[in-house]
Amino acid sequence: MAFQQIFIAMKNVAGLKRGESGIITGFTDDIISLKLMEMGCLPGSPIKMNFAAPLGDPISYDIAGYNLTLRVAEACAILIE
Repeated sequence: MAFQQIFIAMKNVAGLKRGESGIITGFTDDIISLKLMEMGCLPGSPIKMNFAAPLGDPISYDIAGYNLTLRVAEACAILIE
């Protein structure tokens, strides 16, 4: 019987394209995560990428009924499925 490993790719919010969405599953940085949760980025919440600035930073997201603008470094800390 062959053993197969299943790897789950961890995606972050910074990898979303315009109009794509995901569900927040967690964070990679404990310090930034507290700030993000205070702004409504709670695990289980849907998040949608609205648009990015012309040079790619910052990025605007729709979460909890409002637009949240994050730097790419902050967006990389939010994991989604």
